Amino acid sequence: MNARIRRGGTALATSVAATLALTACGGGAGAGTGSVADDVSASTSSPVDGGELTFAIGNDPISLNPSGTGSGNDTLYVTRQIVDSLLYQNPDTNELEPWLATSWSANADATTFTFELRDDVTFSDGTPLTAAEVKGTFDDIVAAGAKSGALSSFVGYEGTNVIDDDTVEVDFATPNAAFPSSTASPALGIVAASTVAIPFDDRATGEGVVGTGPFVLESYTKDVETVLAQRAEYAWAPSALGNDGAPHLEKVTFQVVPEAGVRTGSLTSDQVDVAGGIQPTDIETLEISDFPVISRANPGNVFGVYFNNSRPIVSDVEVREAISFAIDAEEIRDTSLNGSFAVATSVLASTTPGWADQSSYFAFDRAKAEKLLDQAGWTVGSDGVREKDGQKLSLKVAWITNFGPNQTSLELLQQQLKAVGIEITLEGGTVPEFLERQQGGDYDFAWHNQSRADGDILRTAFSTGATNYPRITDPELEALLQAQLAAGDPAERAEILAQAQERLASQYYQIPVHELTSVIGTQPTVHGLTFGADSRLDSLVSTWKDAD
Repeated sequence: MNARIRRGGTALATSVAATLALTACGGGAGAGTGSVADDVSASTSSPVDGGELTFAIGNDPISLNPSGTGSGNDTLYVTRQIVDSLLYQNPDTNELEPWLATSWSANADATTFTFELRDDVTFSDGTPLTAAEVKGTFDDIVAAGAKSGALSSFVGYEGTNVIDDDTVEVDFATPNAAFPSSTASPALGIVAASTVAIPFDDRATGEGVVGTGPFVLESYTKDVETVLAQRAEYAWAPSALGNDGAPHLEKVTFQVVPEAGVRTGSLTSDQVDVAGGIQPTDIETLEISDFPVISRANPGNVFGVYFNNSRPIVSDVEVREAISFAIDAEEIRDTSLNGSFAVATSVLASTTPGWADQSSYFAFDRAKAEKLLDQAGWTVGSDGVREKDGQKLSLKVAWITNFGPNQTSLELLQQQLKAVGIEITLEGGTVPEFLERQQGGDYDFAWHNQSRADGDILRTAFSTGATNYPRITDPELEALLQAQLAAGDPAERAEILAQAQERLASQYYQIPVHELTSVIGTQPTVHGLTFGADSRLDSLVSTWKDAD
């Protein structure tokens, strides 16, 4: 048997500190830990005020409503600049720090959270931030239901109470220990009462979206660009970002450049200042040409196979296990990516709080895959595709087209499964199209990832009380997912998360393939651009360019 996972790792991350160190992967990509002080493109000279930044992204944001559903990272890169969050998750320590809230506290069973707000914050329309706007934002997310990408953070939500202008209390019927970290995401960014008054579906263009962020929307042209303008009065960024005043940049333009090679070419030809979604094959090219490359390993759920357990064929654990042994994750990583992207050892990325190594469950062994399929009654037909009771072993695969290497990875996966008699049909689409397909259930497994710097993302993905697109009915797993949400002690929570990962691995509900690393290329003249704790673009309040 050839071991599929060759990376070492402890069986359980027993301390939060051990699991929270988010470092850049190797393989030539420049390191970028997130803080401004450690930014690889940082300069020893003082920041320069003024100038405009052009940032090439791969996808149209689709929705500029912070709590709506957009195109993934490219949407969050933009909305992070428009809205602020109650708390800031420091990318160097993963600790929660003040932002719009100066402090926060929780009751003993993690069902009530109290936030004390700053009293000097204003929205871009000039109205002050008060507890009423926090309540309005959270109530709006819950009222939007499945339309909101932030709904999973509000399981058991009973309501938000305004104690006074600067104090707000959020109540849940059941424990929600992960809620404070959820408040650090752009999806829970606070918006003005005037925004909440606009019907949820009418906010996608960004018109009327009013936040407290360092930039405001100047214009949005679908599939072309999103232009943001500086807020001169902004003065409440998290201290970790190193700028307690207005943004240095006067304007930021997020330009849609779908082709990865064109984005890289636009950077090297000085047409843009920053290019996101740099492909693995372009990293060395940029570095040789002295263009800084910032990379950061993404926490959260890894890229891999997520089975739809409501489908008859893959509801059989023996078939799921066989598919696992048929997949050579290392070959996929080496072919479509490079050493900057780690081969996955669990459903959680190794940089996620609570990660536990489950590689003992996963190995590439084609002979064992064939034996398991034989035992399950699937025999090879005349066309090489296995059959059982007149039905072919043919599976539909849903995937997202927003990450370039996905297609190469899946075409190789297609070949690997074909070698053991499994036929798969690839059905790709945008993030909204993919989510619609997941909700409809017309697929056998999905290929995707989810980034978040909290192990609670397992509950978001697999709990019957959350999205549960894999349609799993497993009381043992559900109990673990709910127990980790109720655990206030980090070590206890990590232990429960480890058990949940083992349950997912032992039942082959998910097959991990590779972790994600976010990679951005910049001009040497750009400084202070960093990733947040979730390995997405952080606030650009401290970013600046050399004077012309």
